[in-house]
Amino acid sequence: MTIDEFGRRRPKHERLIKAENSLLRLIKEDTLFTYLDEELNNEFRVPSMNNRIEGGVNSQLRAMLRNHRGLTVDRRIKAVYWWCYMHSPRPLSATELLKYMPTDQSIDAIYKRMNQKTQLEGTIPMWGDAIDWSDLHKSDFQFNDWD
Repeated sequence: MTIDEFGRRRPKHERLIKAENSLLRLIKEDTLFTYLDEELNNEFRVPSMNNRIEGGVNSQLRAMLRNHRGLTVDRRIKAVYWWCYMHSPRPLSATELLKYMPTDQSIDAIYKRMNQKTQLEGTIPMWGDAIDWSDLHKSDFQFNDWD
């Protein structure tokens, strides 16, 4: 226990205790370790972790991009597509592959859409940027200069 700035006693590692309590609650509700459920495992194999994605695919993609860090962004996108194609279980024929691989024009179109979106987001007023209805329409006729 520790004493806070107001002189009250509270647990020293309060956030750690909250995390432990939430984990214990999830275990009691049978929602945390569902892969250990025998009935579920008999129906189909449930992986106990996501390491096959993080260690199997994503890390290899990051390593490939790190090894080829001199590529332009267009080429990096194409390299990711090509890596996924080369590691797919059923590769497409050359004619089918040309239909689905990105072209320079399709990548440029994506960039233009993203650029337009960011420009539009820059013009949308955020919290405190816009005029509020109550700024122009007052119910009382008193002047507030602190507003």
